[in-house]
Amino acid sequence: MRGYNSYSEHLREKYKGQRIYKVIVDGGFTCPNRDGTKGYGGCTYCNVDSFTPETARKQPTIAEQMEVGVKQAKASYKADKIIVYFQPNTNTYAPTHYLKSMYDEALSYYTEDIVGLSVGTRPDCIDAEKIKLLESYTDRFDVDIEMGMESIYNDTLARINRGCTHEDLENALDLLKDSKVETCVHTVFGFPWETEDMMLKYADVINKNKQIKFVKLHHLHIVEGSIMGVMYKRNPFKLFSLDEYTDFLCKFIPLLREDVVIQRLFGLSDQDMLIAPNWGMKKAVMQQQIDRVFMERGIKQGSLL
Repeated sequence: MRGYNSYSEHLREKYKGQRIYKVIVDGGFTCPNRDGTKGYGGCTYCNVDSFTPETARKQPTIAEQMEVGVKQAKASYKADKIIVYFQPNTNTYAPTHYLKSMYDEALSYYTEDIVGLSVGTRPDCIDAEKIKLLESYTDRFDVDIEMGMESIYNDTLARINRGCTHEDLENALDLLKDSKVETCVHTVFGFPWETEDMMLKYADVINKNKQIKFVKLHHLHIVEGSIMGVMYKRNPFKLFSLDEYTDFLCKFIPLLREDVVIQRLFGLSDQDMLIAPNWGMKKAVMQQQIDRVFMERGIKQGSLL
């Protein structure tokens, strides 16, 4: 037993042992802090290419992305069913009729294989009309919306050029309170000006918003092509080592509501784009090491609530 509510076990139970794989689709969206609406350059830590698969970046159309992505999922990961995942940039940052055409197209391929739709976005790019659109798919698919919480502190959000506030997140969560669309938030731990006590308080926000079903916990990593990457090269600052981050998770997980499903425990970047911290091991090995420490220390999600 891992001691926490893991996404892989959640999917295995929900889909009766079938292998479920997310196929990432790049809809060609941008972000309001990239196009000048709320700023330029995007979040200072972000380079979209660092977490978008090459298969999505190289295929110009949704049809081609779906074809390549589904075939790879079946061949390489033995996937039985697919979740269509609009991930790069802000995938609700367009008029609702345009979003519908994009989602409809992606869901029109491999219809026998698709069980879910996942849409990554920002809390300031969600409104009642867009939630209603996503709800229109819930009679056929499991639908979730994934929002970047990143930090709960407005000072941090301003310093990373986020272009939105924590109040924007709270407003979006209120809109999703009674929705059929499931909610996921992701966090970034390790901004050098935030203390451990400050980061542990992220759990309070997640716990009080019962509509949050999923979380992605990321550590701050520095990538090529990001503003923070330039800053780090000029003046390196403290980042988590794997042992330090594992120690932090050992304090955070017991504070987290036990029904929350953890989709990720750490962030990932293409190795050729990663500047720091380079923990020198593959994803599976990192996962095994963190799980081993959890087991050795008897870590249990929600045990300190």
